[in-house]
Amino acid sequence: MRDQFQTKEFYINQLGFEPIGDYGNYLLLRKEGIEIHFFEFKDLNPKENYGQVYIRLDSIDELYKELLEKNIPIHPNSPLEIKPWGQKEFALLDPDNNLLTFGQKIEI
Repeated sequence: MRDQFQTKEFYINQLGFEPIGDYGNYLLLRKEGIEIHFFEFKDLNPKENYGQVYIRLDSIDELYKELLEKNIPIHPNSPLEIKPWGQKEFALLDPDNNLLTFGQKIEI
C-alpha cells in the first residue's frame, strides 16, 4: 500500500473489511475469514504494479451484487462468470492497482 488511509477507505468502507491490526506501516484487515496484510510501499507505481490476490469464498453471488449496489467498479475484463476450470469468478482493482480476484468452486 502506498497510503494507509486510502487503503483503509477502500477495503473497510467499500469492501466491508474490518481492521484487526494497525502498526503504522503494517495493516491487517479481515472479512468473513479472509485476512489480508498490507505493508507500506510509498514508492509503488500503480501503473507498474502486478500484485494479485485470489480470494476463495462461498457467497460470490451475494458479494458481487453488494459491490454492484455500491457502484464499485468491476474489472472490465473480468465480470462474474463461470470459468472452464470450475470456478465462478470476478475481479477488481484496489487503489494501488492490486488485482483482487474472487472465486467460488462450482460443480460443472
